[in-house]
Amino acid sequence: MSAAQALRLPLDVDLSGFIDLLRRLQVPHRVSLEGEEQVLWVPQAQAEDVRDLYQRFPDGQAEVQAPLTLEADPQPPRGSLAEQARGTWMCSLVLIVSLVVAIVTGLGDNLSTVRWLTFLGFQVQGDYLQFTSLAQGLSEGQWWRLVSPIFLHFGFLHLSMNALWFWELGRRIEQRQGPWVLLGLTLCFGLVSNLTQHLASGPTLFGGLSGVLFGLLGYLWLFQRLAPNEAFRLPRGTLASMLIWLLVCLSGVISALGMGAIANAAHVSGLLVGCLAGLLGGALARRRLSH
Repeated sequence: MSAAQALRLPLDVDLSGFIDLLRRLQVPHRVSLEGEEQVLWVPQAQAEDVRDLYQRFPDGQAEVQAPLTLEADPQPPRGSLAEQARGTWMCSLVLIVSLVVAIVTGLGDNLSTVRWLTFLGFQVQGDYLQFTSLAQGLSEGQWWRLVSPIFLHFGFLHLSMNALWFWELGRRIEQRQGPWVLLGLTLCFGLVSNLTQHLASGPTLFGGLSGVLFGLLGYLWLFQRLAPNEAFRLPRGTLASMLIWLLVCLSGVISALGMGAIANAAHVSGLLVGCLAGLLGGALARRRLSH
């Protein structure tokens, strides 16, 4: 059975109450974002009933006596991976840049190219790395170093796990708030996590999207709490699994097993600044919807 558009509404219309009503009625549904509008998809045979239901209960405040009898229908197709990538081009671009950097740097093994993207510039002196100071690098106009470490990855597993999580989290923000919001958040969280990691560890090599990922997680988490929207609803267990991973890293188990040093300061600072951004953004969105 095919899906149909039941509602097409501006982004500033809060559908959370009505979506909750559909969920209680056990109505298969999905909300997608198309430009400046949100589209509610339901089974084609039920589209008219859902539109009538919205006319009567737009805020979802209705007593539900029994599940609505509907023909089973899966959620509308989300499109191929290529179509999803085109629809969230900023998220895709960040991942493409990370992949290109991984190839050029040999996943961190080619120090002659790695040194152009590290937080501090360095020269190889025998078996040691001699780092320049942050002040010197900035005075020479190397401002890109403040964020460029987010594109550095050391090993295939490091790259693949970060890429999968960035795709899962980043595209949700881009779908709801657009590519430039995602870019701004990525750069902001990257800047904060890189700077904090440098202050915590001193002159050393570090990199990866992990700090940004925890920032996006905190942002989605608290924004969704204050201004619910289907686009920001994370798969069950996502928040718990990432927070458990953070605690495992903080425990030192990963380093003790010889799997490399973990940039814990970047993770924690990314999560904190992401939560702060989510609180501010969610509060503003909630206030806007209430007027």
